[in-house]
Amino acid sequence: MKVMLVNGSPHKAGCTNRALEEVARTLESCGIEAEIFWIGAKPVGGCVACGGCNARGACVFGDVVNEFRAKAAEADGFVFGAPVHYAHAAGSLLAFMDRLFYSNGRAGQPNVFAHKPAAAVTSARRAGTTAALDDIQKFFTISQMPIVSSRYWNNVHGNSAEQVEQDEEGLWTMRQLGRNMAWLLKCIEAGRAAGVELPEQEAGTWTNFVR
Repeated sequence: MKVMLVNGSPHKAGCTNRALEEVARTLESCGIEAEIFWIGAKPVGGCVACGGCNARGACVFGDVVNEFRAKAAEADGFVFGAPVHYAHAAGSLLAFMDRLFYSNGRAGQPNVFAHKPAAAVTSARRAGTTAALDDIQKFFTISQMPIVSSRYWNNVHGNSAEQVEQDEEGLWTMRQLGRNMAWLLKCIEAGRAAGVELPEQEAGTWTNFVR
């Protein structure tokens, strides 16, 4: 089993990465493979609603979004992490996730996210972490992904990786998140081995508020 952890910070070795490292180490101690994927320091453009992913099976912009989706197909769980910018999750991660989740939903099979556990992690100097967590978790709830929680909100505080090291409660929360993710993945594997099938998918009807 494998968990992909996404570092949505422009700083590869900053606060967000330090939090994700703590989760990754805990996962590995529980027998779960973990890989941290950095989206990079370059600006990531958002979705332009061109619909090209319907035909191409991938986002028309061939960048880190398509690179990550290819890796995500082999993953069993996910953690998306971001720093707080102006009391919300960093714009680059949200743009990355907009295109990633939209193109995945329009590109046909495989759906690389449905029914796979996911968690959000945020970092901040002081405030805005819970609002940022809500930003990220909305992607999971629309994608049929069980949300993994910890013993507190999944955030760390500090203005550098060294300061995060001093946030003992934040790192404790990251470790519990890793243990909870590992437990849920093992429960899912046990259920699959026992013959528990994925939920039936209904072919519903798309409607708009204005008829």
